[in-house]
Amino acid sequence: MLVRERMTPNPITVSEDTSMHDALRLMRERRIRRLPVVDREGNLVGMVSEKDLLYASPSPATSLSVFEINYLISQIKVGQLMNREPITIEEDCPLEEAARIMADSRVSGLPVMRAGKLVGIITETDLFKIFLELLGARERGLRLTILVPNRRGMLASLTGTISSLGGDIVTLGTFNGAEPGKGLITIKVRDVDRQKLLEALPGLGVEVVDVREA
Repeated sequence: MLVRERMTPNPITVSEDTSMHDALRLMRERRIRRLPVVDREGNLVGMVSEKDLLYASPSPATSLSVFEINYLISQIKVGQLMNREPITIEEDCPLEEAARIMADSRVSGLPVMRAGKLVGIITETDLFKIFLELLGARERGLRLTILVPNRRGMLASLTGTISSLGGDIVTLGTFNGAEPGKGLITIKVRDVDRQKLLEALPGLGVEVVDVREA
């Protein structure tokens, strides 16, 4: 799956001359936490986050009057607060690469580019929704977490056993295990007898760590 399949296309943008107050209002109205900043030609020139704007707000302990505060805020522009060198990503980038960049760079959103032009944005919320899909959080079924040896053919044996019992695999995810040489598989299945499946799995050389209806 590629970034272009899950990004928000044609993202809401602001200009460098947008006031801090207007940018904050826009974020709250649209329930977003970051805005790409573009010039008159639509070229990306920066990125501003809700955190950037809130850090620039006056402290509640200030001795300024409310009128002075409002005046000062009205003079602050997005161009003064934005990140002028945002990390970007191409639309044909794999989703896992986007997630790695966001995690390693400690950023919560990436502008998405096509031939140097801004075409979308992908955020940690988008990736979180994908995580829910991968683990079938909105699907009903028998959910098992299985500790398996990192041995060729293990996944084929597991799925073959489930199929032979008439089971339908809803979702399947593989993860690193805490023990060397072993991994974790989280799988959700339907239309299979729970007891028969649990009796069949030990014969594959695996250990069922957790099982529940979910």
